[in-house]
Amino acid sequence: MSGGYDRDFLRARLELPSPSATTILLDYIHFSVRFRAARKLAAIVGVNINGKELSPLAREGTWHFDDRIPKEQQAGPDVYKNNAFDRGHLVRRLDPVWGDEATAKKANQDTFVFTNAAPQVDDFNQGKELWVGLEDHVLEHADAYDAKLSVFTGPVLLDDDLPYRGVQVPRKFWKIAAWTNDAKLAAAGFVLDQSPLLGKVELKRAIDQRLLEGEPPPLGPFRTFQVPIGQIADLTGLSLSRLANADRLASGQRELGKQPKAIKLESPDQIRL
Repeated sequence: MSGGYDRDFLRARLELPSPSATTILLDYIHFSVRFRAARKLAAIVGVNINGKELSPLAREGTWHFDDRIPKEQQAGPDVYKNNAFDRGHLVRRLDPVWGDEATAKKANQDTFVFTNAAPQVDDFNQGKELWVGLEDHVLEHADAYDAKLSVFTGPVLLDDDLPYRGVQVPRKFWKIAAWTNDAKLAAAGFVLDQSPLLGKVELKRAIDQRLLEGEPPPLGPFRTFQVPIGQIADLTGLSLSRLANADRLASGQRELGKQPKAIKLESPDQIRL
């Protein structure tokens, strides 16, 4: 069976970015996690997707701790009990599920590890539905070439994220999809924002009260944006210069004489590849 994220999966070598904060590298089938134990969450995950070999396995898997890390350093089941939080897969369940049958089944189960989860509100509105399908949309574009993607995802971990059951809940999540056209690297970056209500001063006391009562904060609706990858680097502190140089959104906007800026997405048709 294959190991973790493969930097040589695409026709252009692409390393798994590393944050400046201390992390633990964990390899699974076709993906890797850089886990930030101080936050009990992944800082970044990287997965290789082979669109031509994907296996449509049913959603079968058991959430479990990674025994390479103490349980108390992982955001486990207690974070998700009796509330509106989903165990949000960072590496999407089906993305690493390819190869022979045994490999695909092991990859499927690997995605159900708590090191690959983060608290996300379970409200499936348009923004989150769009987020869930981003890899499929980019794969359709890449299919004319290799039908291969390397995708990086993570939460935006800020010092002032709201605490809840021993875990600080991220307000935003980011994703970068990378592929190659004739061995030339191309990339697109996205941000999911579940925090539009948090900035409103009049809600601050209500949020604090709900936290004291053990309830999750009212994070509000999801919003999905395609953003210049340089902005993701600024948000996360990750070194993403190679991906930023391959950014299709930013390069397209510059060709039009515009300063690169984010686009709020309402449908996949708005994505710039």
